[in-house]
Amino acid sequence: MNQVKRILLLVGSAKQTISTSELIGTYLIERLQSNGYETETLFAHKLLKSNSWERLLSSTDRADIIVIAFPLFVDCLPYSVIKSLEQIAGHRQAKSELKEQTLVCLANCGFPEQHHNDTAIAICRQFAREAGFKWAGALSLGGGEAIGGQPLFKIKRTTKNVMKALDLTAEAIALGHPVPQEAIDSMAKPMVPKWIYLLMGGWGWKRRAKKNRVLKTILHRPYEG
Repeated sequence: MNQVKRILLLVGSAKQTISTSELIGTYLIERLQSNGYETETLFAHKLLKSNSWERLLSSTDRADIIVIAFPLFVDCLPYSVIKSLEQIAGHRQAKSELKEQTLVCLANCGFPEQHHNDTAIAICRQFAREAGFKWAGALSLGGGEAIGGQPLFKIKRTTKNVMKALDLTAEAIALGHPVPQEAIDSMAKPMVPKWIYLLMGGWGWKRRAKKNRVLKTILHRPYEG
């Protein structure tokens, strides 16, 4: 009898509402779930808040594939994700033997250009090397705010290339292959034209500023020397 394979999704966003990280991560593992994989989802900020590291480590030990989906925080991973990776690395480095496990990363940022995720992805690749994971690659998404917390299939005109990238990745992982270049290229395509994204982003900031009664002072620079 073939052993059922398990996938752990670690979501790095701390949003109280559904995040882009959760949406793209869930889409990927649901595609794998349809191929007979068992899935589990954990949220890094909840693990940090409750100090539930034993749960993270036991879930990691059971998983065959670990998917980390996170938003970019100043060219890096969120602290809750870094802390989670530190816990996993220390746990695995203390073991004399490790089973073969695969790591995949899904990075997204608010900048229109996806290349801002490069440093964070490099950190994940180095973590995989030091913690003894098989590095299967990463998908890098720019302009993640365009998804706006909506299921990908509901805005498929905007997310068609994102879904294509995730579908291709799921197919590759199911066959034991790394993230294919076609998927990487598809995810890197802008969901909307850059000028529209910037226009809507600027409008969003002004709307929030007005709501918080700071619209008239939004351009002030009190600490500029």
